[in-house]
Amino acid sequence: MSAIVCNGLRRVFDGLVAVDGLDIDIAPGEIFGLVGPDGAGKTTTMRMLTGILPPTGGRAVVAGCDVVRQPEPLKENIGYMSQRFGLYPDLTVIENIDFYADIYGVPRRSRGERTERLLAFSYLTPFKNRLAGNLSGGMKQKLGLACALIHTPKVLFLDEPTNGVDPVSRRDFWRILYQLVREGVTLFVSTAYLDEAERCSRLLLLHQGRKLALGTPDEIKALLPGVLLEVRTSEPRQTARLLRERLSGASVGIFGDRIHVAVPGGDAAQVREIVAGAGWELLSLRPIEPSLEDVFISVVAAKSPSRP
Repeated sequence: MSAIVCNGLRRVFDGLVAVDGLDIDIAPGEIFGLVGPDGAGKTTTMRMLTGILPPTGGRAVVAGCDVVRQPEPLKENIGYMSQRFGLYPDLTVIENIDFYADIYGVPRRSRGERTERLLAFSYLTPFKNRLAGNLSGGMKQKLGLACALIHTPKVLFLDEPTNGVDPVSRRDFWRILYQLVREGVTLFVSTAYLDEAERCSRLLLLHQGRKLALGTPDEIKALLPGVLLEVRTSEPRQTARLLRERLSGASVGIFGDRIHVAVPGGDAAQVREIVAGAGWELLSLRPIEPSLEDVFISVVAAKSPSRP
């Protein structure tokens, strides 16, 4: 049985289509990533799958429960950590966990052992009596995760869980997530960090509520046509603008002082000619391996031909 299945999932707000006909089938034990910019429909999708927001159309089944017809069994089988998880700053770490245990109806006879395990699991045992308001950003995220896991869900939804967290805490957080997967939990993670998306088993690239691509990170990278060139010139922003104008069918992205150009024919000579014709110094030009960000820019450009 699939952990998550949705067919034609759709949500409309006052005539605005936020999510447009998503089809997803996620196996148990997967780390499934939902990737896209702000406004892509990631949070709306997650709220529909967790039963918080009713879909306008389509159907979704999560952990064997229809998200519309079986809301109570659904809540018992899923955990949800939103972007602004509701921790109580004037309660201690252990009091927050105990509060969520009450909400989820976790029996008191098994609560102590479960709480201690989650504290150790999230490296919070030394801080269990500290007020949540006095925790660092990374520790607050770990506490939010512990609260979402207190009732041992089968599927865990995480909405941009490491947003604003320092790199070391992000690494620790993902180490905890890998351990959850080893224990059989299915993870549905939305993220705006494309380097972080590389950690997922499969990814769905979402843009303006629509599916752009679905597959493993390697499968999605293979969608980039032609050769990806890294270009460095004395005038990077002007060069990027000119390459967009002059290279038909190419995808151009700028990363600091470097320009990434996906050229369908793989013709570096044309790039050299354009830069030389503009009178700018060409500092370097070389083929590179594409990142997910390169693919995303390319696919969005292909779907939006009028995009400047």
